Amino acid sequence: MPTNTNTPPNPHPPSTLLTTLLTLTESTIIPLTTTGVSSGSKLFGASILSRDTLSPITTATNNEALSPLLHGEINCIQQFFTTIPPSSRPSPSSCIFFATHEPCSLCLSGITWAGFNEFYYLFTYEDSRDAFNIPYDIDILEEVFKVKGENEGEGEFKRRGLYNKNNKFFKSKSLGELIEEVEDEKEREYFRGEVKRLKGLYDALSETYQKGKAEGVGSESVWK
Repeated sequence: MPTNTNTPPNPHPPSTLLTTLLTLTESTIIPLTTTGVSSGSKLFGASILSRDTLSPITTATNNEALSPLLHGEINCIQQFFTTIPPSSRPSPSSCIFFATHEPCSLCLSGITWAGFNEFYYLFTYEDSRDAFNIPYDIDILEEVFKVKGENEGEGEFKRRGLYNKNNKFFKSKSLGELIEEVEDEKEREYFRGEVKRLKGLYDALSETYQKGKAEGVGSESVWK
């Protein structure tokens, strides 16, 4: 399995990363998402942060009301490259990418082609499918990209990952996995509680999105 040789070790302890990303989600991404879902966009958001300072550089959410390609991650990458002058724009390799939801095949490619080599996410593909009734991240990866090997058994095929989470282009990790790297058990329990609380805030956003979808609120996305 290829391993990433281009991503430097993150200089921050897991607890600092977790605090930063959870606070950013609640204070900035969720308010933006609240506006987005009311216009028919999905509840996916993203932010690009300085690896050194953990300061947010650009933050955006899904804008499929405008274009089916403007997923939260792609919208964030577009803003990073179009709103910051090249002379003051940091290198993507010096940044951390955060997505509220595990990136789909489009966004995985966008993150890779843009040069970001480290990303984290709050919700997994299974969360998107089961909690938000949005199964297409898994569906597209399985139907388009996951090819069964010539001598691969059905069980082995089903157990195989949908993408390589640690490769020569990037390394990725869920916040749940990051919590397990916190040494102190009391801290781990605290962060588990914060993740659960934060995920709960998305329930209302999901209800708004699903209600809009049922009522035919306009969106350019084919897969809703």
